[in-house]
Amino acid sequence: MSEQLPGAVPNDPMDEYATLYPEVVQAGSLQSALQAVADHAGHGLAVELTSSPGWRYVAARAEAEGRSVNVLMVSRTRSFSVDCWAGEIQMASGSTQTLSEVVGAMHSWLQGPRVRELVTQWPFLRTWELAEAHERGEAIPVRWRRLREAAARTQDAALHELVEAAFAQPRLRALSPGRSMYWLTFSRRAAPPICHDLPRAMPIGNGRYRVQFADGQVHEADGAADAIAVILRGLPGEGDPGL
Repeated sequence: MSEQLPGAVPNDPMDEYATLYPEVVQAGSLQSALQAVADHAGHGLAVELTSSPGWRYVAARAEAEGRSVNVLMVSRTRSFSVDCWAGEIQMASGSTQTLSEVVGAMHSWLQGPRVRELVTQWPFLRTWELAEAHERGEAIPVRWRRLREAAARTQDAALHELVEAAFAQPRLRALSPGRSMYWLTFSRRAAPPICHDLPRAMPIGNGRYRVQFADGQVHEADGAADAIAVILRGLPGEGDPGL
């Protein structure tokens, strides 16, 4: 049973956090606790509530210039989970037990550093190859390399053949590849929102492939090369700004 802080209201939604997060409970919410630490440090950081009513007391966020940071209190163990975003791309993530580290990392990320600088300054955070590739504007080549490596490791020779046939085509190589269940998909951009209006393909056995278009039309092809040829014929023209 959690410890009740002096002056706390019985059945208060923060009661279960009293033992692990006493300073947050006393502040009334994670947002209030983070704001107090930020104000004390003179960061000029505006900490907000999240959009989820269910997380009103245990989550908070801050944003500036297309960047944002989400913070969540973990239950049953003291840990503040921190996620740093650039637009819709998650760039870094980590956890710490210290409010001052959370606020410091929030403030640092919103100042606009490279993600590698951020995780060097705040070692409780980590980043990854694709996040840094997005930052460099090289996400599509990295996504292709990783997809090809994964397809080469799989026992599905038909999928591997399809991926390699697609990569051999410059028009498809310029698109961002992906996997959706058994489908090989393509998008005009690597960052969300991902496009869903371009053809996609999947192996269906016996050397055959199914190609599906956004309007629901389905074509079957003999061999990966024929499947890719069907996809290429279904793409917008070379000069079409939609592609």
